[in-house]
Order: sequence, then C-alpha cells, then structure tokens
Amino acid sequence: MTEPATPATPATPATPATPATPATPAASSAPPPSVVRIGIPGDREVIHRDVAANGARFHIAEVGDGPLVLLLHGFPQFWWTWRHQLTALADAGFRAVAMDLRGVGGSDRTPRGYDPANLALDITGVVRSLGEPDAALVGHDLGGYLAWTAAVMRPKLVRRLAVSSMPHPRRWRSAMLSDVKQTAAGSYVWGFQRPWLPERQLVADDGALVGRLIRDWSGPQLPEDDAVETYRRAMCIPSTAHCSIEPYRWMVRSLARPDGIQFNRRMKRPVRVPTLHLHGSLDPVMRTRSAAGSGEYVEAPYRWRLFDGLGHFPHEEDPVAFSTELVNWLKDAEPDR
Repeated sequence: MTEPATPATPATPATPATPATPATPAASSAPPPSVVRIGIPGDREVIHRDVAANGARFHIAEVGDGPLVLLLHGFPQFWWTWRHQLTALADAGFRAVAMDLRGVGGSDRTPRGYDPANLALDITGVVRSLGEPDAALVGHDLGGYLAWTAAVMRPKLVRRLAVSSMPHPRRWRSAMLSDVKQTAAGSYVWGFQRPWLPERQLVADDGALVGRLIRDWSGPQLPEDDAVETYRRAMCIPSTAHCSIEPYRWMVRSLARPDGIQFNRRMKRPVRVPTLHLHGSLDPVMRTRSAAGSGEYVEAPYRWRLFDGLGHFPHEEDPVAFSTELVNWLKDAEPDR
C-alpha cells in the first residue's frame, strides 16, 4: 500500500544546452506509479512518498522505525536496488529509507544540479525533510561517491558512513588518471562524455544495455532476471538516461576546470565519522586496489570488508552476507575494534 504523493515542486525552466551535451530536460513529474513505486520481497509494507529538499522533489521508499538509515543507489539502478536491505534494517530496529537520486526513478528531473556537491546537498536535505537530526548513510557506486561527499560537506548530519563499490572521490580521481588498469575498467565513464549517443544506447531495445551492464559487472551470483527487467524499465522513463549520466560527465569534464579543482581540494577534509567500506573481490568496474586506499581520508574508525567471489553489486549478489555485515556494524557500539 502506498501513501498519496505530495505535489511536485514547480518545474524549473530548461536552459539551452552546451554544444558538448544533449539538451537537458526540464523538471518533470513522477513516472507512472507502477514503474518505480513497487513492493519489496517479504511481508514488509513499504511506504512511498515524496519529500522536498534543495529545490527539488525526491521520491523515497520507507520501512520500519528507529534511527534513520538512508540508502543511496548507484548506476544504472534506482531505490529498489536496496529492497533486501530495507527489510533487514527494519527487522533490526532501524528506520530504513531508500531515495531516488535527482533525475532517477520517481524524483524530479531538473535541467541542472548534477555536480556532486549539489547532489550531496540533496541527500542531506532529505535527512532534514524527514525530521531527523542525522542519518547513517549507505551508498553504492555513485551513491557511495555522494555519501563520501556528504560526510565531508555536512558532517553533523551524518552519524555513520557505509560505502560499497566506490573509493573516496580523491582516490577515484587519482586512480582514473594514473592507474592504466583502472582507466580501462572505468571505460564506460569516458564513453559517457560523448553527446547524445550514450542516452540513446541506454534506452535502445527497451534498455537492453542496462541488463548487459548489470550482468557484466556482477560476479558469478547474478541478480535475478526479474530485477534486471525492473532496472531496464526504470531507465526507459523519459529523461532518466540523460540525468543518470550527467554526474559522470561532470566528474570528467571538471577535472581541469576551477569547479572540479575546488571540489577536489574541498574533499581533502577528512571524514570524521565511523566508516564501513565494502567491496566485491571480483568487481570489474572498480578495482580492489583503487578502493582499498580510501582509509587514508578517514580520521575515525574505519573498517574494510572484502566479499570474496562477488562483483560490483554485493548487496544484490549476496544480500544476506551484505545485510548481516551492515546491520552488525551499525549496531556495534565500538566500531573501531
């Protein structure tokens, strides 16, 4: 059962696109409820609603009561990637909330605002809109990149940090520029810099590329076929493909720009909240060597956990092991042990 969605915030007028990028969409209304406002496995009832934050409207899926745990999805997925963890966290006594990032799922598709600093403010704004003083942030892939950023920019709103399949932003930048093997592994990011074509490829043949990416990036324990089909449908919602890859365009195109240099300097500030770093040993997109050096940016208890035999989506490939590790860490009063 779902609650009625709150009215969407007023749409922001679209601005002319630069020659290097496709035309950016104006803020749009939510897609049909059947696409993203769906249930989760088990007998837990998920509550769908919209919250306003940072000048936009964000769709959230909520289960349970207790301390807030905010879950942030990566590419090419949406909130539903956390379906198993929502149940596990609620059963463990947490208020588990999975949000759709700007431009994805049931959230607004705005014409701009896809740089990591602004996306991180979306996340901390949602925490405030939920009426909580802080949250434990759990992020995967792009969601992990933004979780690192939010912990640096708004440390008072982040109680704990858990990141999967993504190094610290400074570590990511260094690895992509200096490690030939990581540069090759992240070739899709470089491919996203082309205008128009990446968007068309993502939605062609009902999102077939999304399915191929998920299967290619996973380890032997592939996500269920039904799950892959769900992600394909969500990517085909108008403007989603473009908005999904805009953060990656910013990451590359800003490397030598003042805004990118300033962001990289800003991320020198250490993370000062307990941090759990999770990674699959067979991740073909983000090499273990690239992710493992992130602890140098954390001045707090830091725990590294490598899942043997899992790929880029450990929370879906082995949800029981991932959820157990996450819940035990969140409940550990002394995470520095």
